[in-house]
Amino acid sequence: MPHTEKTLESREMFNGHVIRVTLDKVELENGGTSMREIVHHHGGACVLAVTDDDKVYLVRQYRYALEEELWELPAGKLEAGEDPFEAARRELSEECGVTADRFLNLGVLYPTVGYDSEKIYIWAATGLHAAAQHLDEGEFLDVTLMPFEEVLDLVMTDKIRDSKTVAAVLKYALLRQKGEA
Repeated sequence: MPHTEKTLESREMFNGHVIRVTLDKVELENGGTSMREIVHHHGGACVLAVTDDDKVYLVRQYRYALEEELWELPAGKLEAGEDPFEAARRELSEECGVTADRFLNLGVLYPTVGYDSEKIYIWAATGLHAAAQHLDEGEFLDVTLMPFEEVLDLVMTDKIRDSKTVAAVLKYALLRQKGEA
């Protein structure tokens, strides 16, 4: 029997530019009830861009919620109803000033399954070409090219901790070992 919960009531607690928060009363599979605090998010798109000489585009930016600067792959949030692939292409161009000829779908990541609806769609990109970088207003980041093996080492030594970056790098490394990337 599949596990499920049924929404009985939902009350909006907050509605902002990036997230909406609801407090939901749910019926459990045993007939009991419980409360769920849910963060609703349109999702995001992320790109692991790899050059012909096996270097990866990384961005370094300050993340206020964590109060630290992080290494990440280029990524951004989806607008309501936006196609994730188009968002990934847009973010690669905006943040790194790069376009790509080929994209490999690396899947979907659910970063926080207990209370957040966010899904992050991930691609690898190759056949890269320079384009004009055009950061969003209020977006500040440094773009770095780093050898793939060095990026993988930063993931394995916990120096890259961003979940979408960790997942993309590890999955791509495994696909390369299998000859599928």
